[in-house]
Amino acid sequence: MVDETNEVLRKAPLFEALDEEGAAALRASVSEVRLGRGQTLFSEGDEGDRLYVILSGKVKLTRAAVDGRENLLSVLGPSEMFGELSLFDPRPRTASAIAVTDAVLAGLGHDDLRPFIAQQPQVSLQLLKALASRLRRTNDVMSDLVFTDVPGRVAGQLLDLADRFGKEGEDGLHVHHDLTQEELAQLVGASRETVNKALAEFALRGWLRIEAKAVVLLDVERMRRRAR
Repeated sequence: MVDETNEVLRKAPLFEALDEEGAAALRASVSEVRLGRGQTLFSEGDEGDRLYVILSGKVKLTRAAVDGRENLLSVLGPSEMFGELSLFDPRPRTASAIAVTDAVLAGLGHDDLRPFIAQQPQVSLQLLKALASRLRRTNDVMSDLVFTDVPGRVAGQLLDLADRFGKEGEDGLHVHHDLTQEELAQLVGASRETVNKALAEFALRGWLRIEAKAVVLLDVERMRRRAR
């Protein structure tokens, strides 16, 4: 189990640039956090004092609209990191983090991390690279909301989920996203009815098969063309 944990951490942006000695020193400051499905790790507006790396399971980041509706920003899985923004900008959390499935996280306090960063400048570069990647993804999402129709956005989101959570099977690419229909619709930025209509159309065309909180992509190339 320790070897598996170290392997997952090694793939996280925070640890990628470190040699084994540096990674071991940083792992010594890690505290393990276990969440049950649906449990909130922190809420929008809470003080942020640590970042997290997902060891197993999935976590969603959400924001609440003025009228109380939830906006799903992203779904993260093993080796992905979140909460690092407050390390550079120590203001309240800009999103809530909620477990989509049972999850195990590695938490790193900012007070432990800041001295380490001062001694290991490459860690700062990796963190900034991760933030830049997230900003680029946000720009892509904003562009899609303006220029891409709902079926195209559904195809794009499924392909993104497939890149991170997909597993090849004999009958296609299995994507266990673990999201409800409502959560998938929030991720796409459309109504549940419109998203379900797009999924049904893709299934009718033979591009995918719909399963409980999962899809099997049967024609990835067609999905890529639709996403464009």
